[in-house]
Amino acid sequence: MIKRTLYFGNPAYLSMRNKQLVIKLPEVVKNETLPEAFKSEAEKTFPVEDIGVVILDNKQITITHGLMEALLENNCALITCNSSRMPFGLMLPLAGNTTQTERFRDQIDASVPLKKQLWQQTVQAKIENQAYVLANKSKAIVKNMLAWAADVKSGDPDNYEARAAVYYWNNIFPTINGFKRGREGIPPNNLLNYGYAILRAVVARSLVASGLLPTLGIHHRNKYNAYCLADDIMEPYRPFVDKLVFEIMENGTNVFELSQEIKAKLLNIPVLDVVINERRSPLMIAVGQTAASLYKCFSGEIRKVKYPSFV
Repeated sequence: MIKRTLYFGNPAYLSMRNKQLVIKLPEVVKNETLPEAFKSEAEKTFPVEDIGVVILDNKQITITHGLMEALLENNCALITCNSSRMPFGLMLPLAGNTTQTERFRDQIDASVPLKKQLWQQTVQAKIENQAYVLANKSKAIVKNMLAWAADVKSGDPDNYEARAAVYYWNNIFPTINGFKRGREGIPPNNLLNYGYAILRAVVARSLVASGLLPTLGIHHRNKYNAYCLADDIMEPYRPFVDKLVFEIMENGTNVFELSQEIKAKLLNIPVLDVVINERRSPLMIAVGQTAASLYKCFSGEIRKVKYPSFV
């Protein structure tokens, strides 16, 4: 089932009633001249069980603890934004699986050779997806990238991921002189940052649902990063965000400001079409399959992670 992504960019009162998320507008609630019947009709509701991601992007949003508890109980990723209206905080349930302790142990006990093999698969899938975006959007030569993907060894000791990234970012936006990928770089870095934050939340949510710790990565090891595993597993999915950003720019949209229109398009990331297991699937569903297959690799059931492709 595809879960909803709800974005709140205006003042709102968010609460829960009868397992429904209830949305009330402060200007309606506080207006004593309005009849109660009108106020009731102005409410909007969504079943909590249908919600996968909630984004809070206004300092005048009030949310009840009961609603937060219900969202987390249903494995919803709750994202808060900062004063720049960029995703800043992420709340996930502490326990997302009935066999949590066993799964933690399998993850912690994963051998170094296994993690290196998993990283090899991750890098290969990422480079192949990057090559697809380059070939179909910028028309750049990609034979070198496909060769690099094929040559990736266990643990990527030759650092093909970085080599491919340099070539990829130098060619993905050919009309932007001197474009460099960076959090503080020129647009469309702002769109990429926003899109990756949504993707990271979707991936972290699925990892928790599979009983895994999003903190313990297979490659990323930054001691200040609470989502190392999420950052590992999202790598092959990043090109899907890049393609969406490229298409937003193709339409002539002004990307110097992260407008509500642009955010609305980026909020479609969880329902983007990907191919996994030779079938088309919404990205959020595919991420769940990736996370589930990753646990099976940790438990020794299989040796290969299921990653998405464009075709």
